[in-house]
Amino acid sequence: MKAIVVIPTYNEAQNIEQIIDRILFQGIRGLDILVVDDNSPDGTGKIVEKISHDEPNVHLLKRPGKTGLGTAYVAGFKYALERDYDYIFEMDADFSHDPDEIPNFLEAIKTCDLVIGSRYKCGVNVINWPLTRLVLSVGANKYTQVITGLPIKDCTGGFKCFRREVLEAINLDEVDSDGYSFQIEMNFKAWKKGFKICEIPIVFSDREAGSSKMSKKIIREAIWMVWRLKIMSILKKI
Repeated sequence: MKAIVVIPTYNEAQNIEQIIDRILFQGIRGLDILVVDDNSPDGTGKIVEKISHDEPNVHLLKRPGKTGLGTAYVAGFKYALERDYDYIFEMDADFSHDPDEIPNFLEAIKTCDLVIGSRYKCGVNVINWPLTRLVLSVGANKYTQVITGLPIKDCTGGFKCFRREVLEAINLDEVDSDGYSFQIEMNFKAWKKGFKICEIPIVFSDREAGSSKMSKKIIREAIWMVWRLKIMSILKKI
C-alpha cells in the first residue's frame, strides 16, 4: 500500500505541526503527508518545510498565493498520481477531521473506490457548530441530493479517500470549483463514472484554532454547481 494525505493550508500555523504529528502517530506503513500551502503569511509553509527535513513521509507543495481549496486539492491529486500513490486522502488541517479515523478509511477502501467520512450517515454528528452553520450544511446536502440524485448523505464533506483509478478517470484540468461545490463535483463525477462510493460515520468537530474559510462566494458557487452538474449529465458531458 502507498497512500498520501493531502492537506491544503492557508494560515494554519496554529494547527499544522500538531495535525502532522497525529497522522504520523497512526504508525501506518506507506502513509505520506502532502501539505499544499498557498504562501501563508503566518509561516505555515516554513513550519512544514522544517518538519520535512526530519520526516521523509512529510512533503510540501508551495503555491505562489491563495487560489482556492479546489485548485489546491487538484494540485495535490496530480502530485499523488505522478508519484504512483494507490490511495489519496483529502483532509483539513484544523482537527475538524480526526486523524484517528484514517485506519477506518483504509479498511473501507478495500471494497470501495471512494470513501467519504460522513457527518450525516448516522444522524447528525457535528460538535460545536452554531445552529446557522449546521442548518446551512444539512440544507446544502438535501438540496444537492434532490437536484443531482447523488445517493450520498454527506455530499459536501471534505474528509475522503480516493482510489487512484477514480482520480485518473476524472479530467482534473476541468475541475475548477471550490469549497462545498468542489466536494459535490468530485462526488458526482465519480458516481456518474460508475465508481462505488461508500460512507463511513465520523464525528466532525469545529476548529479550535485559526479561522474558517467559509464565505458567501463559496455558498453561491455550490448553489449553482448542482444545476450545472445536472445539465452536463443530461447532455452526456460527464
